[in-house]
Order: sequence, then C-alpha cells, then structure tokens
Amino acid sequence: MVTGAAGGQGAAIVRVLLDQGFKVAACDLLADELAIFVAGLKNPNAIALPLDVKNHDQWNAAVAQVCTRFGTLTALVNNAGVLHRAGIADETVDRFELAWRVNCLGPFLGIKAALGSLRSAEGAAIVNTCSVGALRPFPNHAAYGSSKWALRGLTQVAAAELAPLGIRVNAVFPGAVDTPMLDEQTQMRLTASATMGRLATPIEVADAVAFLLSDQASFITAAELVVDGGQSLQGK
Repeated sequence: MVTGAAGGQGAAIVRVLLDQGFKVAACDLLADELAIFVAGLKNPNAIALPLDVKNHDQWNAAVAQVCTRFGTLTALVNNAGVLHRAGIADETVDRFELAWRVNCLGPFLGIKAALGSLRSAEGAAIVNTCSVGALRPFPNHAAYGSSKWALRGLTQVAAAELAPLGIRVNAVFPGAVDTPMLDEQTQMRLTASATMGRLATPIEVADAVAFLLSDQASFITAAELVVDGGQSLQGK
C-alpha cells in the first residue's frame, strides 16, 4: 500500500514498485485523480483505493480490500503528506491540527490497521516519508516541521516495538523534490540555493523507498535514509 499516490512522489513510488514486481494498492484522498493515474498504468497489479489517511475506519476497509485482492499485505508506504508555510503568529489551530493529522496520525493509523497482516507476512516492511524538516528547523514551518519530527519519533518507536515481530520500519528524509507540492517560485528559490544545484526527482526518492522495502535491506530497521542532495548540510 502506498498513500499519497495520485501524483508526484507517491505516483513515482507506485511506478518503481510495480517495475520491481510488487502488486500495489495506490491510495489517495483525491479519488478522481487517483483513478486516472492507475488506469493510465495499464497494469493489472495496480489497484486504486480512495483513502482518507485521517480516518481509522477507511484504513481498516482499505487493508481488508488489499488482502482480499492480493491475498496478503507485505509492505506499507506512508507517503501522504500536507505542507503549508506560516509563521507561528499567523498559524491557525485548524491548519496546525490538519498537518499533524495527515503527517503523523495518518501513518499511525496505517501501521495500526496493517499490523495484523504484516505480522503474518514474510519480509514485512514499513517505510514512512519523513522530511529534511525533521533533521533541522525551518522558519515558518511550525505545523509541517513539528509533525514530521513527530513522525520521525513514531518511526523509531515502531521499529523498536515491531522488530521482534519481523517487521522492519524505516524512513526516508527527502529534501526539496520537484513535485506540485512546491510551487514554481519556491522551486526556483530552493534550486538557487541547492547544494547540488538542483532539486530531487520523484524517482530518486522512490528508488530509496524501494530499496528499504527490498530483500537487500532485510537487516535494516530504524534507518533514516536522507535523500536531500546535501540540503541538511546547510546552515539554519
């Protein structure tokens, strides 16, 4: 299962996993965009599942559908996320809470819903999409940054708790990625200051996710794989 899969980084993850032989349930709140994307793949190993990651009941139903269609669930990629920028003085309670509910509560609900299936799967793995914003602070990112720091902590706790069950839990930490989540002006600004002179492509993050799900990473858990082109090396 891959959340936030209707476009951008999530869609790239779906494509890479399909190329590597996975059967993939692509999940997203944007049901129409998701259906168009999955139909365009023309791959019987991909299904579209509308999912609001903030909703516990929808998570349970989605996991049940995956198990019915594919027989089991072996891997979960908590990729859905929301980003907005606001200074603390201008941040609203509603927007702050939404960021936390999508970026941290959503992965928790996903892990909880998937746990029964993952417990019985061979080589089970979870990958959470964290952020370079959970490695260093960025001004005007109180909601996004704090929710990703929380997801980083959740990843570590889950890795420690689930390792005895044979379930690996890791995270990728993307920096700025060339996706619609960043508007054109922001992309230009970040590119101008980028350590490697460019933004990441969605495929570069997807390849990191695929590695952490693969047998090549069979003894890796609690890892924090940074895919930021050196952004975290820059000063605050």
